[in-house]
Amino acid sequence: MDLTLQQLRLVLAVHDAGSFTLAGDQLHLAQSSMSRTVREVERKLGITLFERTTRNLVITPEGSEFCRVARRVVEAFDAGINHFEGFLAGSRGRVRIAALPSLAAILLPPVASAYRATHPEVELSIEDGMSDEVLQRVRSGAVDLAVTVVPEPLPDLQVRPIATDRFCCVFPPSHRFSEHRRLDWADLAGQPHIAFDPTSSIRQHAERAFAAARVRPDVVLESRNITTVAGLVAAGLGVAVMPGLVLPLIQFAGLEHRALGGPEVRRRIAVVRDPHRPLAAASQAFMTAIGQAQHSAEASPPETTWL
Repeated sequence: MDLTLQQLRLVLAVHDAGSFTLAGDQLHLAQSSMSRTVREVERKLGITLFERTTRNLVITPEGSEFCRVARRVVEAFDAGINHFEGFLAGSRGRVRIAALPSLAAILLPPVASAYRATHPEVELSIEDGMSDEVLQRVRSGAVDLAVTVVPEPLPDLQVRPIATDRFCCVFPPSHRFSEHRRLDWADLAGQPHIAFDPTSSIRQHAERAFAAARVRPDVVLESRNITTVAGLVAAGLGVAVMPGLVLPLIQFAGLEHRALGGPEVRRRIAVVRDPHRPLAAASQAFMTAIGQAQHSAEASPPETTWL
């Protein structure tokens, strides 16, 4: 049954109007053209859709059932095209983001809120993971964009830096560091140190900074979880180093912090994508939302600078 969408629309118009003439007037087509199209559909189907008399046009049982099917087909097609038009315009579709946990919790929520206000029909998902996991999701196409720390060049990916955050030392208020206005990495020598897991990008940055300052940290405990590290520090088991974007996540612990110098160490935070996979309009709009957030002072956590 090789029927066109236009043929289905014409049959439905005749059914709804109850007349070839009225249906033709509504569609700006001649009555003869309407009648010829219906006869062609009947020929292809091998049934009679309408019983014709000199005064009335009566739908047959077969015609009634066919019109129910045709209406579902036409409505599904129109809905699909409407969705696709929205996809092209960026008002519909799906945007998949991967991010480090701290970025997903602190940096992205205000961006996502502003984006949802202007794109309420776009399905937005944010997955968190460690740095290597996040980049792998971009490379595999599992996500459209990643917001992560980029410590080194990524030749196969497109990297757009958006912010930096500075490393700090965190400690309980009772610690002697609370009397210092500033701290250097060398000041941490001999201090019991609560370190992040070796797979963490925070740990990797810290180790490079300790090496540059020629300091060997006295690691007494390790954890992959930010809040666990904060809790251990609050319990007086040691101090820790954390980047600025992490600080809002540890407020529960009541810790103090000081930015570290000698050397000053900053993480480069960027939006990362695969340049070989074209971005849909909805994803491009999310990147625009990130750019708009960069101009909002309210979106800047402590020790963080938008680029």
